[in-house]
Amino acid sequence: MDFATFNGLYTLFLIVIFVALILWAYSKKQKKAFDDIANSIFDEDQDTIKYEDRLGQHTEDKK
Repeated sequence: MDFATFNGLYTLFLIVIFVALILWAYSKKQKKAFDDIANSIFDEDQDTIKYEDRLGQHTEDKK
């Protein structure tokens, strides 16, 4: 196997991996998971609420 054949097979391998990744990302099975991840920024997290409460108490102490 010479260098050109190796490069061709390597390129073909990368193209197959790329197409498989695109098909996986746009599959209907992944839509709900990706939508949940995308909307997670809008979810109030309990840690965020606790952090905001501590910030409010800290600023009230200074007054």
